[in-house]
Amino acid sequence: MWESGVVMQKMLGYMRKAIQEFDMLQDGDRVAVGVSGGKDSLVLLQGLVLLRRFIGIDYSVVGITLDPQFGGVPNDYSAVEELCRQLETEYHVILTQIGEIVFDVRQEKSPCSLCAKMRRGALHDAAKEYGCNKIALGHHYNDAVETFVMNLFTEGRIGCFSPVSYLSRKDLTMIRPMVLAPEKEIRRAAERCGLPVVKSVCPADGHTNRERTKQFLADMERNDKGFTDRLFGAMRRAGIDGWAGKTYKDYTIKKD
Repeated sequence: MWESGVVMQKMLGYMRKAIQEFDMLQDGDRVAVGVSGGKDSLVLLQGLVLLRRFIGIDYSVVGITLDPQFGGVPNDYSAVEELCRQLETEYHVILTQIGEIVFDVRQEKSPCSLCAKMRRGALHDAAKEYGCNKIALGHHYNDAVETFVMNLFTEGRIGCFSPVSYLSRKDLTMIRPMVLAPEKEIRRAAERCGLPVVKSVCPADGHTNRERTKQFLADMERNDKGFTDRLFGAMRRAGIDGWAGKTYKDYTIKKD
């Protein structure tokens, strides 16, 4: 684990900064990490386990994987299970019928929205079942900017997911400890640590509005370096959906 910590050092810095900036964790928290098996969720899981050693906050981690069973076939998460064993971290795989409902029963033309809604509900229930008061998701810096752009151009509104959200109906708090980390750094950490990424078998993978938005931002960045950073900075300075944090809190107050 010490070697992993050295390799993950830069990522841990991003995560520690986000946790402190948005006051994400407190002593006694039991955090359910939504582990899809992708690079983001695996880096998040390992990062939260490693951070416990020096961040000065006493919390525990539980890994939870929701298997959609696309095509009615369970996916293989044995490598993730082995990672959690090495990290000495509790881990649960929950078989669901999400894949069947979304693609076979409902035959959704735009399946991502329903799939995400069902996964959220199932994850909330699982977190409560395993005694967690917080849920950590692997959304990162690029996800935040992409969501902001999609909301603006697709729905005609200014908004984004929040770094920290309280779900009053479930009495759960959603946190996103990697929101200050660029996707390229997460990919590098996953590769250097040799994390067991589980390939997505979702039929819609790679053909979503998010993928198109990601390509749009990449094109803009190539033509206008710093374009993505400026969008992210605008979100934070405007204090949209809790993005001001401690750094821009006074700025938004003075601006108003």
